[in-house]
Amino acid sequence: MGRRGGARGAWRGAMEAEELRVGFVGAGRMAGGLGRGLLRAGKVPASNIIVSAPSDRNLAEWREWGCRTTHCNLEVLQESTVVFLATKPHVLPTVLQELRPAVTSQHLLISLAAGVTLQKLQRLLPTGTKVLRLMPNLPCVLQVGAAVFSRGTGVGDGDAALLQSLLSPCGMCEEVPEPYINIHTGLSGSGVAYVYLFAEAMAEGAVKMGMPMGLASKIAAQTLLGAAKMLLETGEHPAKLRGDVCTPGGTTIHGLYQLEKGALRATVMNAVQAATERACEMGED
Repeated sequence: MGRRGGARGAWRGAMEAEELRVGFVGAGRMAGGLGRGLLRAGKVPASNIIVSAPSDRNLAEWREWGCRTTHCNLEVLQESTVVFLATKPHVLPTVLQELRPAVTSQHLLISLAAGVTLQKLQRLLPTGTKVLRLMPNLPCVLQVGAAVFSRGTGVGDGDAALLQSLLSPCGMCEEVPEPYINIHTGLSGSGVAYVYLFAEAMAEGAVKMGMPMGLASKIAAQTLLGAAKMLLETGEHPAKLRGDVCTPGGTTIHGLYQLEKGALRATVMNAVQAATERACEMGED
């Protein structure tokens, strides 16, 4: 208990003194979205963020923000206390082998690699390393994302609170049991693409009826945004809100009937299942 309280106190002190140093190993879109959220919220000064990547291709944007960049992953570890591991899953084991000698008890490592379990991460790192597994989704780049995380055996309450505080500007961030992470991947990580496909189909339906594509796409996007806000802000079950839109013999029930004929509900459920199962397979690989 004292250890956890100490971790929380250390976190608060670091935040107040603006001494927290954050690193990113990998500089892709997801890392960029998280970094942008930290900077916009003033969580960490740009001068306290260092990012590594094999080439300059993804580093220019970070330099524009005032962050330090390098091609050396070890330098990120040496210059940071909180390190986001934002590499491709198949690359991560090699990166961890490189970083392992420099990992200390002061580091908090956060893996964004899909399918790489906490058990595997802990096996590849020194015993007692504080490591978490984080799964954000693409809208994090606009600070409206959904992220979940699970903690390894060496991670205390203060460390988990620090991660949630850092990611709060990027959208929701919930701690979950590790098996939920693959489900989150199928629901939210991949689910963003399902929504884009649905939005495209809605807009094309309007085009079929005579509306220009640009206007139809804009209206479809606003419709999805409004529906999502009502779900979040009312707390109502989706079925209740759906029923509120339907009137006897009206337009909505006729449209919903066609969706049910096309087995939309079962197809979406199957899509979430398929993506979740693939995430599990990636972990086994």
